[in-house]
Amino acid sequence: MPKVKATISIENVVASATLNQKVDLNAVVKGYPGVEYRPEQFPGLVFRLKRPKTATLIFNSGKMVCTGAKSEKEARRAVMKVVKELKKGGIIIISKPELKIQNIVASGGLGGMIDLEKAAYTLGHTMYEPEQFPGLIYRMEEPKVVILLFASGKLVCTGAKREQDVFVAVEKLHSLLEELSLIFYD
Repeated sequence: MPKVKATISIENVVASATLNQKVDLNAVVKGYPGVEYRPEQFPGLVFRLKRPKTATLIFNSGKMVCTGAKSEKEARRAVMKVVKELKKGGIIIISKPELKIQNIVASGGLGGMIDLEKAAYTLGHTMYEPEQFPGLIYRMEEPKVVILLFASGKLVCTGAKREQDVFVAVEKLHSLLEELSLIFYD
């Protein structure tokens, strides 16, 4: 168990949903003039919510992509709220949306300095080219995530499908760095 507790903050949860039916996007625009829809530039309509603060892309195929949520629960709530709004606006929706978490992005800190040079050749599954990018790219197999690790101990974790995976991955990396004496605390 690491001496210092890692800090982790979920920054963005991307979820896809499907309504299993076609959606008339022009009818949505009529019901909600605040939505963004420029079919000549992009085939999807952007439906923004203030609470939870998210943006949901809706395509005429009935597929949706929700971004900006800070948790899986919030992503689910946002999609359900958009569907409720669509119904309120006169769009007939027959089934409950099927939702799937696609990606979770989190930031965090390990509370110590990291020897990236040494970590690059000790950890394996890494890419480190400081003249290209200041962080080390670490591809973890289980849970399957990618962690960008900086010398300051700060990190970004991406690719997780469950919030739990983020916490497990960061904890696992933190323990590994300590075990290999790659992290130093003041």
